[in-house]
Amino acid sequence: MSEENAWSVSGDTAGGRTSYGAETYYRIGELSREFNVTLRALRFYEDKGLLQPKRRGTMRLYSSRDRARLKLILLGRKIGFPLRDIKQILDLYDPKGTNVQQLRMVLKKSERQMDRLEKQYIEIEEAVVELTNLISDIRDRLPEQGLKPEEAQRKAG
Repeated sequence: MSEENAWSVSGDTAGGRTSYGAETYYRIGELSREFNVTLRALRFYEDKGLLQPKRRGTMRLYSSRDRARLKLILLGRKIGFPLRDIKQILDLYDPKGTNVQQLRMVLKKSERQMDRLEKQYIEIEEAVVELTNLISDIRDRLPEQGLKPEEAQRKAG
């Protein structure tokens, strides 16, 4: 799975590119704005070894590869993958290989995450039914106590 093409990653950006030789780099603020993440989050991903920006003095310069990795990190987080799993997947990337091992790992982890999410979804549906019943029961009982629901709410608050 190539980092440039995986999970619908593209190499374009809204601007703010910095070129050094043939490579295009992005400053931390540019990536922060583009992906709507905090500077702290980008530094955290760097500390965890997920991103590896170059340094020019105190300035962090993120390559197109870092940008693609960030997009994958954010997708992985959105679907509930732990950072450890995301790092394992990204570290298997081989720009010269077929990445079959990486694809197998993504499939395995994705299937496992789908199972977790489906179980959570069922639990949430059950909790919503229970909560709906509780609210209905309380609303039904309030008039018996001589209170309108909005009066009970004021007394409770």
